[in-house]
Amino acid sequence: MAGNTFGTLFTVTTFGESHGLALGCIIDGCPPGLPLTEADIQQELDRRKPGTSKFTTQRREPDAVKILSGVFEGVTTGTPIGLLIENTDQRSKDYGNIKDQFRPAHADYTYWQKYGIRDYRGGGRSSARETAMRVAAGAVAKKYLQTKGITIRGFLSQLGPIKVMPDSLADVNWEAVNNNPFFCPDPSRVSELETYMQDLRKEGNSIGAKITVVASGMLPGLGEPIFDRLDADIAHGLMSINAVKGVEIGAGFDSITQKGTEHRDALTPEGFTSNNAGGVLGGISSGQDIIAHIALKPTSSLHLPGDSIDIHGQPITVVTKGRHDPCVGIRATPIAEAMLALVLMDHYLRHRGQNADVAVSTPVIPAQVPSADSSK
Repeated sequence: MAGNTFGTLFTVTTFGESHGLALGCIIDGCPPGLPLTEADIQQELDRRKPGTSKFTTQRREPDAVKILSGVFEGVTTGTPIGLLIENTDQRSKDYGNIKDQFRPAHADYTYWQKYGIRDYRGGGRSSARETAMRVAAGAVAKKYLQTKGITIRGFLSQLGPIKVMPDSLADVNWEAVNNNPFFCPDPSRVSELETYMQDLRKEGNSIGAKITVVASGMLPGLGEPIFDRLDADIAHGLMSINAVKGVEIGAGFDSITQKGTEHRDALTPEGFTSNNAGGVLGGISSGQDIIAHIALKPTSSLHLPGDSIDIHGQPITVVTKGRHDPCVGIRATPIAEAMLALVLMDHYLRHRGQNADVAVSTPVIPAQVPSADSSK
């Protein structure tokens, strides 16, 4: 199966299935000398792993990562980094009834038509369980980028009809984000989200969500002007996440109703006055925060019956058994952070390789004009 490798200089190749023996990935192109331990990676995996709250799948996977290669005496060697996570809580019998059936809105039908064979146990390769390795690889990228002053964070900005997006990123309570099961930036809204999810679970249904991911501490110059535009590669990386159906950069679709005088981000010696561009101009980073949003569809695996066909093309009614997230967006924040990190890591190395000696006399202006209360 092609298309399992992401990146140009910093590449990640993942392997494994939802109900196979293990998941794994090979990271190639990581610079040598980066301090790296399994604990560095595990802390990111723990944010994504299943069974962490009553609002996610109750599959119990420790997602304990093993570093197989590429690290010696606590630092990266510059050689390929091999990572492995063993699957320990598969219940393949839950999927025996769909062996010859196609679940609506799943990859069952398309995998069958493309390959003539599919692993029906939990979706096999198409399962969101594969994203564990993206988070593991993203942890390496995030740690390297942090040494360059770049921090990548995300949060839930909408769950179904409930919008929790703050008026400004300056209002995000980042400490609260990691202290509730929703990655919600507003702790006062958590109880409302809990009630909504409890009602949804009783109904046996699922819902979509919106995740916002931000990279701060950016430098100008990352990206390319044409096909490998930074925003295009960010969209590629984020859209590759299971269940993502839409990606916005900066103001995104709100740009449709903005006039040019409102949308343009004025440059002043004190900094940019706004960031509708989401930190990318002409495919190249401006030094402002990278801001992206993703829309995730409702979970396709439902206990409620749905119309479909079997492998013979006959009409059937499908009821999916097993343990599933009623909202995949609840655990998607670490995944979105990881994919943004992989894109920025790759472009950082590409920029260093081609443009490290470029110097201009124009000063790098601040990402934003200081607010009146910035001294507080």
